[in-house]
Amino acid sequence: MSDKLKKYREKRDFRRTGEPRGEGKPRRRRRFVIQKHDASRLHYDLRLQVGDVLASWAVPKGPATDPSDKRLAIETEDHPVNYIDFEGVIPEGEYGAGTVLVWDQGEYRNLREEEDDGKDMQASLDDGLIKVWLEGEKLSGGYALKRIRDGDKPQWLLIKMDDEEADARRRPTSTEPESVKTGRDLEEIAEQKREKD
Repeated sequence: MSDKLKKYREKRDFRRTGEPRGEGKPRRRRRFVIQKHDASRLHYDLRLQVGDVLASWAVPKGPATDPSDKRLAIETEDHPVNYIDFEGVIPEGEYGAGTVLVWDQGEYRNLREEEDDGKDMQASLDDGLIKVWLEGEKLSGGYALKRIRDGDKPQWLLIKMDDEEADARRRPTSTEPESVKTGRDLEEIAEQKREKD
C-alpha cells in the first residue's frame, strides 16, 4: 500500500465507510474525476491521477467554463485511484460524512509535458502549476491549477483556459447536477442508502 495514502487511511474507519481502501495496482492511465460532495458544505472534489494516487482539491463553487471565473481549490490528501468510481454515502461520524456522486470523469493530458517545458505531473504539482486538457463527459478543454498559498491547506486557483471549449454562458454545475455514472442526483443516492439501511 502506498505511503502517499497514509493520511487518507488515518482519517477513515473502513468498517463503517464504503470508501475504497486503495489496494491493488492502478492502471497506468491519466484519469480524472470531479465528485459532487454534500458534506458539511456542498462542494466539488477534483481528482487527477498522478502515478498511483489521485491528487485532490476541494473546489467550493465547482469548476467553471468561463476563463474569467477563477475558482478557489483547496488541496486535500491524496486518494486511492479506485476512488475515481466511488459514489455513495459516507456515514455520520466519518471524515467527509455526506453524499458523494461522480459529477464528471474521463481522461486528461498533461499540457506542460506536451507543449511547455516537459514537466511531468509530479514536477508540476511540486512547482505549483498544473496545465491539463480534460476529456470528460461534461467538461473538456484546458484547465490550469496555480498554487497561490502554501501551508497546512495549500490554496490553488482552478482556471479554465481560453480555448475552443471555453463558454462564458454555460453553468454546468447548475444545469447538469446528476451523476455521469448513474444519472442520479444527491438526494436519490442518499434516499437509496436510507432504503437499504
